[in-house]
Amino acid sequence: MPMPIAPQVALAHDEHTRLESIVRAHSTPQALAFRCQVILRAAAPERPSNLQVAQELHCNRHTVGRWRSRYLEQGLQGLQDAPRPGRPRRFSPLRTPGGDGDGHA
Repeated sequence: MPMPIAPQVALAHDEHTRLESIVRAHSTPQALAFRCQVILRAAAPERPSNLQVAQELHCNRHTVGRWRSRYLEQGLQGLQDAPRPGRPRRFSPLRTPGGDGDGHA
């Protein structure tokens, strides 16, 4: 079965620069840095497929497809972590009473 052609990701110069700076920043969460790398590679001039990007970045082609489509729909905001379902935490794991901060009493 032939694989569908992935939608083209076209980045303006300022978008490209912004994504590169996010990847290079030491304070960037690794998940966000990886997603930015996926988009930067997908926007390459040779129009790589999801499979080619996945092989280069050692991930699944569905992962590449997911982040490519989210970026095309929502821009940089689409690469951010989505809110998690469920009840929010009632305490910070680093500031528990009677603890030393590493989870041990």
